[in-house]
Order: sequence, then structure tokens, then C-alpha cells
Amino acid sequence: MADHQVLIAENVGFGVEVLSLNRPDKRNALSSTLRQALVDRLDALSVDEDVKAVVITGAGDHFCAGFDLDELMSSDAPDAVLAHADRYHAAVHEFPKPLIAAIEGVAVAGGMDLAVMCDLRVGTTQVRMGQPQVKFGVPAAYDLLCTVMRMSAARDLCLTGRIIESDEVVSHGLLDRVVPPGEALTVAVQLAREIAGVAGAEPMKRVFVDHQPALFGS
Repeated sequence: MADHQVLIAENVGFGVEVLSLNRPDKRNALSSTLRQALVDRLDALSVDEDVKAVVITGAGDHFCAGFDLDELMSSDAPDAVLAHADRYHAAVHEFPKPLIAAIEGVAVAGGMDLAVMCDLRVGTTQVRMGQPQVKFGVPAAYDLLCTVMRMSAARDLCLTGRIIESDEVVSHGLLDRVVPPGEALTVAVQLAREIAGVAGAEPMKRVFVDHQPALFGS
């Protein structure tokens, strides 16, 4: 196991690596340091022939609360912080191997985006999702959401900024596997190992990347 402070990387065998966002006291908010750690690790894994699938999860009770608002508000150059995010989004959105999100608790704003950028999502009956940042004028990744939700449901979240609870999360098809609380990572790893053993999985992922929409309408 390699501990990069804000990101913990663990090879769990059978061609699978688990990346844990490790800021539980901040509900795993995506600071620039954490985003860069994800970029660096995903770049390395993209050329690691021994790793066939990757699971992303959050330490503690939550998956991810989005970008670190404290960092954004305290920065002398918030535009530069957001510009740095482009590299992070590209690293996740264009990662050439299957990505699976293991979701407990909250996955909102950029945390929901991170989950949706993954190919599959395993989540519990207590998952909450939404795009609350739109209430403060920060845009939502509407085109991205439409890859996993009905257009009208995606518009609802992008226009209202409301948080949806587990039943609605499931009804919108945002989870591919629904499990009891505390079991998301276990089931996600099992799924990743299954996918890692499928010879055609990585070529299919390249097809997904070639046909997916650009982020934020870019």
C-alpha cells in the first residue's frame, strides 16, 4: 500500500487497484493536492500492464463532497484553481481502463461528477447525490449527467441544485449495483476483478472514451 497522504493507492490483486480519497474530515473534498494526486496515479496506472481495472472510493462515511470550497474561497486566484481542474477532469474522463466508483454517503457537486465519470457505480441505500454548486453560479456538467440519467432528470438537478436521496438516486439509474451500507467497496472490488478478467473490457473502454461527450460543453 502506498500512502500519498490525501490519496491511498492499494493493489488488491487480480488486476485491480483501489484509490481512496483520504480527506474524511472534509468529506473527501477535492483539494488541488488531491486532484493532482489522482492525476499522477491515474497517469501511472494508464500504462501499468498489470492493472486492468480501478476502483475509486472515499475514506470514512462519504464518497466525495466536491471541490474544496475553503480552498476556492481562500485562494488569491480562484480562476487558476478552476483551470487546474481541467487536467484532473481529463485524467478521469479519458482514463483508458475501466473505472468503478464505490460510493457511501454523499457524492455531490464535483463528487457526483467524479462518480458519473466512472464507468460503473456501486452505491449503498444511503447514497445522496446532487449538483448544489449551481445555487452559487458554478456550472454543472449537464452533458456528463445525461450519459447516465434521463435528460429531464439531469435538467432538474442542474436547475434546482437539490440533493436527491437513495430511492431517487436508484430510480434515475445513477447506481449500477445497490448494496447495504458499508458494502460498496467490497462489491465494487468484486465487480472490478470480474471486469479485469474480461479480455474485451479495455478495448470497449476505448470505445466509450471515443464516443463520450466533452465536459462542460467544451
